[in-house]
Order: sequence, then C-alpha cells, then structure tokens
Amino acid sequence: MGRARGRRTGRRQSAAVATEELPHPHELVSPDSTPDTIAGWQAVSESLLSDPCCAFHRNMEISSRYAWAYKLQPACFKWAAMAAIASHHVRLALFPLRLDTDRTGYLDLTRSLGRRQPLLTTDVNTIRRTNNAIFNDIFWVHLAYVTADNGIEHLRALLQTHRHYAPILSGFEAIDAGRRVLEDATASAAARGTAGDLIWLGNLQLLEHEQRALVQPHFDGLSCAFARLISIGSATTFEARGVRRELAYFTSFYAYSLTRGIPHAVRAQAWPRITRFDDRWRWLAASVVPRFRRFDADTRLVDASLRRISAEARVYASSPCILPGSPMN
Repeated sequence: MGRARGRRTGRRQSAAVATEELPHPHELVSPDSTPDTIAGWQAVSESLLSDPCCAFHRNMEISSRYAWAYKLQPACFKWAAMAAIASHHVRLALFPLRLDTDRTGYLDLTRSLGRRQPLLTTDVNTIRRTNNAIFNDIFWVHLAYVTADNGIEHLRALLQTHRHYAPILSGFEAIDAGRRVLEDATASAAARGTAGDLIWLGNLQLLEHEQRALVQPHFDGLSCAFARLISIGSATTFEARGVRRELAYFTSFYAYSLTRGIPHAVRAQAWPRITRFDDRWRWLAASVVPRFRRFDADTRLVDASLRRISAEARVYASSPCILPGSPMN
C-alpha cells in the first residue's frame, strides 16, 4: 500500500507541474531574490520540473520547458526550440525502459539497470543522463537572460570566469547584439537581416557547446552496437504534420553522410557514426540547422509543433510516476 500511495503522490506532483502554464520569468524570480550564482539558477530551473519524477516524465517536462523558453523570445531563442524537438525525440530512445514497468506504470530503474538483459539498457540510460545534463547546463542561462534587468550583463558577471561557459557567453552576446537591432524601430532592412544572421550564429554556438561539452563525453561511453543503432535511426522531421511537410524538412544522418558528407568519410577512411563529433556536427550544421531555420520562418508550423510537445507533456503527466525519494530522474 505504501508503494501505491507513493506512486499516486508522484503522479499528483508531476501533473501539478507539467500541466501548468508557467508564468513570465519575472513572476518566478523576483528582483530581490535573483540568484547570483550558477548553482542558484540551476536550482531555479530544477524547481520547474516535478519532484519526484521518473525518466519518462522528466523527459516530457524538459521538452515542454524548452518550448516555454522559446516562446519567451521566439526571435532569439532558436536553440531552445531545437532542444524541445530533440528532447521530444529522445523519448523514443527511452522505450526499452518501458519494458521494466509494472501494470501501474511504475518503473524500478535501479533494478532494471542492475540486471543483465539484451536491450542495451545501460546505453539507453546514458541517453537519459545526456538529456538531463543538457537541461541542467543550458536551460538556466535562457531563464537568467530574460529575467535580469540587463540580461547580458548578468550573464557576463556569472560566466566570464568559467572556461566551460565561454561558448555560451559568446553565443548569448551575439544573440543579444542581434536582438537589440531587431528591437530598434529605425533599423534598416539590411541591418535587420544581418541581426537575424547574428542571432542564428549565436544559437549555433550554443548547439556546438551542447554537442562538444555535454553530448560527446556521454556518447564516448556508448557500446558499438548501440552507436550503430542510433546512427541508423538518427533523423529529424521537426514534428511537422503532413507527408509533404515532413519530407520538406526531413533529414537523415546516414542519407547526408553518404551523399553530401561522403568526401569527408573518404578522407577520414572511416564509416560515419553519429557518436563521432565531427561526423555528427557536419550533419547538424550543414543539414539539420538550415532545415530548422526554414521551418522556424513559418511561425505557424513551429508554434504548432511546440504546442503538441507541451500538450503531450500534460497528457503524460496523468500517468503514474516513480516512488518519492527514488533517485531515478
């Protein structure tokens, strides 16, 4: 009975957070309580996720939080939208963990990881941990930027002495410079176009930091079998609905690597793998990001995709979660 009561408690807490429309950041963090450390901002970001929270709920909530961040500054926070869609796709990789749930949906991840099985569960858990690490490392920066009176100055004070965050700070400086031009009613069309390019350059820096500093160390530990599997399955559609739209924005890692990327594979004399940074980054920078930029230009499409991600998180919140106190997030 204690276990069942724990699951119900987790479900209620998860639903309470995931189904809420978050207020503006100024309502979450008052001016007199603005964190002055990275750890403080990370704690604020963590508070936007339900606790306790299992692997599946955590993934869905992270995806919806990225979607929320994008809507705060849609002209600037391009990385957040891409992260929302990428995190939403991660839920598919977590599916093997579903096979260890009971009839109520309870997942004992400790037991699942502690026994031998042919479903590469350890690799799946690595993907889960990667998704969590990205949220912990980058989401809070967006929150701090839009909350502080002078966001970029606040980020400089927080990040300028941290080598790890140098690419993030550089990216946000580019984003901030572009935003200021876009908000200037007297700016020319040419200046606004240049500002838009600068914003995308800044977001590309965030993406490269994510892939180099967070994804790659985790991917280095994946088994060869799982690395081959996710290389084959790596594709992006940006959650577009309708066959014609899906095809217009579809991109596959291997389709790119064995066509436009083949000269690099020949020079490297190695079969392309999504877990190799250089192979993955070429695909992201040359194929995924340009397609998303075209997708993002149609505000109706990107808004519809992110609304679906948030709606699915709300629906998912009604299913059971893990026992309170279990370190499974």
